[in-house]
Amino acid sequence: LFSLAHLNKDKDLAPEYKARLIRSWQATRVIAAAQEKKGNEITLPLYTAISSRIHLKKMEVGKELFTQALKEVGADENLASAESDSSFDKAIIASHEAGIALVGSDVGTPIIAVEGTAFFGPVISPAPKGEEAGKLWDGVLLAASYPGFFEIKRSRNVGPIFD
Repeated sequence: LFSLAHLNKDKDLAPEYKARLIRSWQATRVIAAAQEKKGNEITLPLYTAISSRIHLKKMEVGKELFTQALKEVGADENLASAESDSSFDKAIIASHEAGIALVGSDVGTPIIAVEGTAFFGPVISPAPKGEEAGKLWDGVLLAASYPGFFEIKRSRNVGPIFD
């Protein structure tokens, strides 16, 4: 798990962004609780179920959203109460720090580790499909596997496109 809230804990942030980080803790705690009960394989489907409700359905982050997402992935709906359980924070921070140790601290999400190579990114919008996605993935892995490769970047001119 990666925690934007933990990553930004010592930064002077706008109040609106701080409020989003509180919601980030809530979602991450629910995922951590589900991992504890069902293992790491629950992470991707639950993350997808939560994030689609936030970004596509524009649901308010809270117990109802988490309950629906947990139900969708076949997890115990009572795990939604973990949103306010800070006892999960230690495991979240440990997971976050393990990811950061692979790539360094000047990154965001996603962090991907595959075949001995770890990197931040790619940040893509909209995501390609089919063969185009495979070609992009192969290219990203090829670039990231070169020991001297560190960064390639350009400013975004489009927001996230979810389709």
